[in-house]
Order: sequence, then C-alpha cells, then structure tokens
Amino acid sequence: MTSQPTLTKADRGPEGPAGPGDPGASGGSGLHAGLKNRHLSMIAIGGVIGAGLFVGSSSGIATAGPGILLSYALVGTLVVLVMRMLGEMSAANPTSGSFSAHADRALGPWAGFSIGWLYWFFWVVVLAVEATAGAAILEGWIPAVPQWAWALIVMVVLTATNLVSVGSYGEFEFWFAGIKVVAIGAFIVVGGLAVFGVLPGVDSDKAGLANLTGEGGFLPHGPGAILTGVLLVVFSFMGSEIATLAAGESENPQRAVTKSTNSIIWRIGVFYLGSIFVVVTLLPWNDPSIKKDGSYVAALDSLGIAHAGQIMNFIVLTSVLSCLNSGLYTASRMAFSLGERGDAPKAFARTTSRGVPMTAIVASVVFGFVAVFFNYKFPDSVFLFLVNSSGAVALFVWLVICFSQLRMRKIIQREAPEKLVVRMWLYPYLTWAAAALIVFVLGYMLTDTEGESSGRTTVLLSLLVAALVVAVAFVKQRVAPRGPAPEAAER
Repeated sequence: MTSQPTLTKADRGPEGPAGPGDPGASGGSGLHAGLKNRHLSMIAIGGVIGAGLFVGSSSGIATAGPGILLSYALVGTLVVLVMRMLGEMSAANPTSGSFSAHADRALGPWAGFSIGWLYWFFWVVVLAVEATAGAAILEGWIPAVPQWAWALIVMVVLTATNLVSVGSYGEFEFWFAGIKVVAIGAFIVVGGLAVFGVLPGVDSDKAGLANLTGEGGFLPHGPGAILTGVLLVVFSFMGSEIATLAAGESENPQRAVTKSTNSIIWRIGVFYLGSIFVVVTLLPWNDPSIKKDGSYVAALDSLGIAHAGQIMNFIVLTSVLSCLNSGLYTASRMAFSLGERGDAPKAFARTTSRGVPMTAIVASVVFGFVAVFFNYKFPDSVFLFLVNSSGAVALFVWLVICFSQLRMRKIIQREAPEKLVVRMWLYPYLTWAAAALIVFVLGYMLTDTEGESSGRTTVLLSLLVAALVVAVAFVKQRVAPRGPAPEAAER
C-alpha cells in the first residue's frame, strides 16, 4: 500500500503518532496540518483561475469566435469529471502525493513514479515561465531593474515564503487568490451590467448580446474551430488539482477535499464561462483590440475605464505570483511524496521542525532557476524543448487519474466502503467517457502542425519524455524493488 504523508501526533488526531517508518523519524516531524479552512477554500477557488485565462483567451476568441464558449465548456466539463474522480480517491485517502500516490496503489509503483516525476517536471518548468512573465511586467514598471533580476527576486521571495511554513504559503496564496477572485468577480458584474445597458455612466455602442451571433455567426470559422479552441484553452485549467495535494496538510483533509470537489462546477462556470461570456458580448469577437491588447484589457477599454492596461497588468502579475507560489508548493510536495515512497532521494522526505520539506523545496527551485537561465540564454532551443516536452503532461495526469479511479473504486469498496464520501457520477461510464475524450484531444493535437510549439510537437516531445521516465521506473523496479511499506505508513 502507498505510504501517506506523515502528520505530527497533535495533528493526526485519533490515528496516533507517526510510526518508525515516517520521515519525521529521520530528522523532522513530518508534514504539519498548517493550512486553515479559509486557506483551502481560497486555494481551491484560485486554483482554477490561472494567468492563462487572462493572457491566453484572446487567441481562443480569434480562433473560434463566440464559439470559444463551447471550447471552454467542453474542457470545463472534462475538468469537472476528472476532479470528481480525484476527489473520490483523495477524500478516501488524503495525501500530499494525490493522484501520484493513488496511481501507485491502483496501477503499480511504475505509474506512481512516472506520473509523479512528470508532474514535478511540469511545475518546475512552469516556475520559469511564470517568473519570466512576472519579471516582464515588473520591468515595465521599474525599468532600472533588469528583467533577469526581477525573475530572481520573485523566485527568491516566494521560495523564502514556502520555506517558512505551510501556513506561510497558505496565507500568501489566500491573498493572491483573493485578489484574482475579487478582480474577475468585479469584471463579470461590471461587464454584465454594461452588456444589458444598465451600467451608470457608460454608453458602450459595441456591447450587447448581438455580438454572439453577429460578424459571421456564433461559429464564424465552422464547428471544427471548437476543437481548435480546446487545444488553446485546455492548459489554462491546469492547477485545479492543487487543492487535493494541499488537503493533506489541512485541519480536516476529508472535508477540504469534499468541499473543493463539490464546488468545482460553479467555480469553472462563473470564472471561466462567465468572464469569457462577458468579453465576447462586450465586443465583437473580431475587434482588432482583442488581439492587440488582450481580451480583458480590450473589454475594459471598451467601457472607458481609465488605465485598463495597468489594472490588468496588476491582476496578471497577481495571477503569476499565485501560480509561482502554488507551483513551488506543488512541486515540492510531489517531490516529498516521491521521496517518502522511495521513488526519490530520501532527503526529499525529510522535514524541518516546522513541517517543511526543505530539501524538496530547494531541489525544485534550483531546477526552476536553471530553467529561467535557459529561458534567457537559449530561449529558442533548450527552453523551447522544456516547454514543449512538458506541455501535454496535464492531459497525461488527467488520463492517469481516470485509470486510477477505475481500479481504486473497487479497492475502496472492498477495504473501506465507508470512506466513499465522494462518488464519481455514473461510474464507470463517465470515467471511460472522460478518458476517451482526453485521448481524442491528444490525437487531435497531432493534427496541429503549425509553429515551433505546435500540438504535434508538444505531444510527441511529451510522449518521448514520458517514455523515458516510464523506462526508468521499470528499471528501478527491477534493480531496486520496494520492500513492504511500514504498517504505520499504510494507515
């Protein structure tokens, strides 16, 4: 059975103290339950609002027109199904390894090893991408400090935050996510009032529901553009699963997972579909300003809101910092879980007296720094390879969650049916349908051959890296098979 994250005796409640096999026995006290319910609530809400929503939606609108709403709805439905599966497994067995630990138990050690390391790789590359994006905004405000220095400053500050305690990470993310939520909520309210012509002091001659069917109709580029739009928006949903990883360090893991899983529908419906609906009704989909300034900036400009660009830059910067903060947390906890299961150096599973996996954090951020260096030194070769080869990992993770849930449902029903407090709908039919949709999206990406970061390039390079990681997993399993997990860890 997969070992679980270790909590101190005070945090464990009725389960009792950590056993001799726990990482706390070798230089730490295990992970602490330092995340409060308000932290988890905001992490769950903010996790679905990535910077990609603000900066990437303009490409989707240009590609599919108002029909981009169907692309977001399709991907949003897929995410809801995947999160329901993950919620079922995580509510029954909360762990900092989340889907990696579940795959380890359901599909075998090779699966937990492979998807865990691929996910870690994805997030350390994201660290570099987000640090560079944040640095570009900060350099625009204070050009005296070079962009590389801003990237360094941002990475160091958030690394320090994560090294202090999990509560420190939670507090920063609470405020980062809070700003995003308030900003996008205000955008939806103000924009919605303008669309229906009831916003005082604003006379927007472009706004109206007619924008949904004008300028060539709802699908100006045909139904096929919906699938192309899916490829453009699917990666902006990555991060929804962070709440299930963080739940392992919360006061009530099962409650936290259940709450975040049950609220995923309205979160995606409001923040993604709601805000994109406002954008495509405030302006015609082919308005030049959407492509030039970005969809949200163009929408705010159309209402005559002063300094719309700077307002959006602040919101995007907040989203970038939030993504960096959570990315470092997520990568380090995945590394911790891998170390705890013997799939990474044992040092990764050691924690400080404050329950912080310091080595796992430092190792993750060091790779992030290296990736930032590659971005500035070799942006069109080494860094481009890193981005492309990690690009499809999100879909791989979702696919593994599907197959893990098919097996884990039977295991949970056999061993502890009372733990099935969250159940996947229409099991196993919707699980298979979600898996089929993911495979279809991966297949459709292979038909995209335009540009250096085309869908085909992304899928093929990601598959190459995944194949190498799986090969290492099987070699490791042969050369150094795991012994039986300690009884305390199996609890």
